Amino acid sequence: MRYRNGERMKNLGCICRKVYDRDNAGQSHNAYLTVTLALCLAVILSLFLTLIDGVRRNGARLEVECVTDIGLQSIMAEYHRELMKQYNLFAIDSSYGTGTCGRANTEAHLLQYLSGNLSYDDIFLSDYLYRDFLGLTVEQAELTKVSILTDYGGAVFRGDAVKAVKADVGLGLLEELQGWMQKVEVNGLEEGKEEARKQELDAEIREWIDEYDGTEIEVGEDEWGRVEIRNPTDELEATKRLGLLRLVVGDAASVSTNIIHTEGLILNRMQQGRINYGNIALEENAGAGQMTERFLFQEYLLRYMGRYGEEHEEDALHYQIEYLIGGKESDVENLKSVVNRLCILREAANAMYLMSNEAKKAEIKLVAAAACTLIALPALTPLLESAILLAWAYAESVYDVRSLLAGGRVPLLKDDGSWHYSLTAALSGSLQDEGTGGEGLGYEDYLRIFMMLSDMDTITARAMDMVEADIRKTPGNAGFRLDGCFRTVEARVRIGSTHGFRYEITRQKRYE
Repeated sequence: MRYRNGERMKNLGCICRKVYDRDNAGQSHNAYLTVTLALCLAVILSLFLTLIDGVRRNGARLEVECVTDIGLQSIMAEYHRELMKQYNLFAIDSSYGTGTCGRANTEAHLLQYLSGNLSYDDIFLSDYLYRDFLGLTVEQAELTKVSILTDYGGAVFRGDAVKAVKADVGLGLLEELQGWMQKVEVNGLEEGKEEARKQELDAEIREWIDEYDGTEIEVGEDEWGRVEIRNPTDELEATKRLGLLRLVVGDAASVSTNIIHTEGLILNRMQQGRINYGNIALEENAGAGQMTERFLFQEYLLRYMGRYGEEHEEDALHYQIEYLIGGKESDVENLKSVVNRLCILREAANAMYLMSNEAKKAEIKLVAAAACTLIALPALTPLLESAILLAWAYAESVYDVRSLLAGGRVPLLKDDGSWHYSLTAALSGSLQDEGTGGEGLGYEDYLRIFMMLSDMDTITARAMDMVEADIRKTPGNAGFRLDGCFRTVEARVRIGSTHGFRYEITRQKRYE
């Protein structure tokens, strides 16, 4: 086909434009795909980096919490073994056997545990197989609060002691103990008036003796004789001067001679204000009455400390319960203190019984009247009656205390069936009898009464004395101090990361 020159050029132009348009269309589509892919990759990469950073931060936070909890659990696991073994009490000895106690020692142990748990050094081939993704290091470990066993005058110690026995001790005995105490208080058995009254009577009788002994009186028609006045209780008084402890202990050589020096013990340090104090408020024991707490604490002491008849040979003092009551530095003096107190209580109870028993009062009147009739001094009769009654009560008290120390039982208030000495036997002054049977209260029960009547803060402080003295006798604990024993700790830990963030956490742990 033939074309004119103009038409031919026109057709050729149309063909070239179509080819050009087709090529441009392909390049445009390729450009759109590249831009879209670049934008998507940027968003996805940002998301991945954000997720990785979130994982690192949250993982670090979780590890900080876990490491802090583990570190605190680790220092709580360092409780004092002897304190737990001997007294069933859990506490951290902040001296760690060095004799110098303080928070800094425990903080150093906590820092060591925290750093160890964050370190990879103990992992096999850690440099080649592992990479520290979190980069955490401990910056600070500080104990912000602690509770010490001696805080609040030993109330923390007493509270832990109560918890140690609460599940094992029934409260039925508490009701009996309250009944015993009521009898003691109502009847004034602790007042000790009988011995003082006996001394007054003896002094008055001596005045009569000084005035009339040896004088001549008319005994019949044109018959004269010399007055010979004798106090019927003289033989018993001579026996009494031997000392009560010798009268009530069967074998004096068996009495412990252990001695402690209290200058460096907790009670002395408390009085001088030389102890460490915690800064955690005392826990309230909801639902526990003061009387119940006192009772449970006493039962704890009776269970974990020795006394006469149930000595702990390894303890600093063998008669520890007697020390709580007497507060002396030697076993002998503490036993004397308790024995004297026992005798005073028993003498008051026995005198009360004699005054209420008409048959025995008649015996006393007969002996006194006979003595005064012989010397023709009837005015002396009331004095002798009172002196004889108190002497008889004392003799029976010696028997009671001997029986208690030998493991026997004596009722708080006696009756005809539980009375032992006859008047003749009592005035003879031999006083060698003892009983081990019968019903009533045992020696431990009387100790319960004495402790309940004592000041609880004093009993608590003396109990802490005994704990310190006993622990110091064990190897490696010569400098042991109860005011260095933590039972609750609160720590503030600050941990930083090489990735630029930092965490601060506070945790508290206690022995339950």
